[in-house]
Amino acid sequence: MAIHIEKQSRETSQSLSRRFLRRIKQSGILRRARKMRFQQREKSSQLKKRAALRREEKKQEFQKKVKMGEIQESNRFFQK
Repeated sequence: MAIHIEKQSRETSQSLSRRFLRRIKQSGILRRARKMRFQQREKSSQLKKRAALRREEKKQEFQKKVKMGEIQESNRFFQK
């Protein structure tokens, strides 16, 4: 959806840019571009499964270290 605007005779560059901006705002191109700017793609099901498995492995490893006494459970979060 391209917008084509030509400079009219005896038209200043300021009025041309003002007219161009008005046409862009009316067409909704700017609104769509801003909306799509931060839109994230949905993750694939395979990627979600891998992440879930990775989280489970980390939990099990942590629980094993707590059980063996290598880590105290209160040190789970960083303390200053």
